[in-house]
Amino acid sequence: MVDYLKRTWAVVDLDAIEHNFQVIRDSLPEDCKMMAVVKADAYGHGDIAVARTCGKLGVDWFAVSNIEEAISLRRQGIGHPILVLGFTPPELVCELSHYHITQALISLDYARSLQEFACQFAVTVDVHIKADTGMSRLGFAASHGEFTQALEELKEVAAMSQLHIGGIFTHFPCSDEGSPESIAFVEEQIVSFRAFCAAIEKMGIPLPLKHCCNSAGILNYRHAAMDMVRPGCILYGFGQGDDLGNRMDLWPAMELYTTVAMVKTVPAGTQVGYGRTFTAPKEMKIASCTIGYADGYSRHLSNKGYMLIHGQKAPIVGRVCMDQLMLDVTDIPQVKQGDVVTVFGPSDGAYLSAEEVSAMAGTIPNDFLSEISKRVPRIYKKNGSEFAVNDIVRRLYEEK
Repeated sequence: MVDYLKRTWAVVDLDAIEHNFQVIRDSLPEDCKMMAVVKADAYGHGDIAVARTCGKLGVDWFAVSNIEEAISLRRQGIGHPILVLGFTPPELVCELSHYHITQALISLDYARSLQEFACQFAVTVDVHIKADTGMSRLGFAASHGEFTQALEELKEVAAMSQLHIGGIFTHFPCSDEGSPESIAFVEEQIVSFRAFCAAIEKMGIPLPLKHCCNSAGILNYRHAAMDMVRPGCILYGFGQGDDLGNRMDLWPAMELYTTVAMVKTVPAGTQVGYGRTFTAPKEMKIASCTIGYADGYSRHLSNKGYMLIHGQKAPIVGRVCMDQLMLDVTDIPQVKQGDVVTVFGPSDGAYLSAEEVSAMAGTIPNDFLSEISKRVPRIYKKNGSEFAVNDIVRRLYEEK
């Protein structure tokens, strides 16, 4: 066991990460590579711990949002190829080159800027072409099979001496949706992407790696796995929508807990919390808990979310505060100061999932989990036992 402040804390089960990784790997063609998405601190789970775990399992690549995340991985000893999915200021080409970080190439103008700075500093930058097949966010326009202009732009890119094209990718905006329109849209994206890749290669531009499947793509469009897939939320055990009914045996990797700070009985008519948005309809027992929106627990859950204490539901009453919130424990008479409260995870035979909490907040688990703040300790568990807290993970791994 490890020692940590039991105010609010998250438990991350690395055995679950390992299990999910293997389940995903087993679902893919033998020669298909895996790029584990560890952006946003591995969706709140801790990018170093997750990256080290996946590295030992034979992951091929990592994906991050930005260069800061990539450099952090490098400085912690992660040597695998890393792709930055988003924008990096072109003047940071030296950092991209020095740390051997691959950059998403999002447009011709961006390529020209990268080339200009790379020439100035005499460095080479590895890039993966980003193809926009319908998300309309970043990338060379390649939707609906109309990509003549993009091909002309990529001819110029291919001639740039300081940029090395190592692959191409696109992204699915609705691969988790089961409507006929969404399914048709994704299938059209796949057709467009394949045609775009073929046309680029026909021009004599090699594309060693082609990848388009995100988590929902892996679940629902495995025929588009191509050279590599990019599991994100399913690596952490969530994100399996029921729209298309394709599910894997995944284990949630994170649980979140807090503590009862005080229990009080209030008479009928008592108004609770900021804005006095809740009025007790009868005499009630209220438990104040040590978690709030500064810990990442959404204020949108005010007066509608619930937690588990001793396996029973305890509804939130009043507004979620920055550091605290109040629960109705009238029907849980044994609640006392110091009791553990399950924000999501198991509790005496009951279970509250991160998906359910996210839905109550009107959002998705990706959003909810990545918002859990840095002040919440991550307690790492392996083989059923807690073994590390936050930044001592690296040292403990090195000692093993």
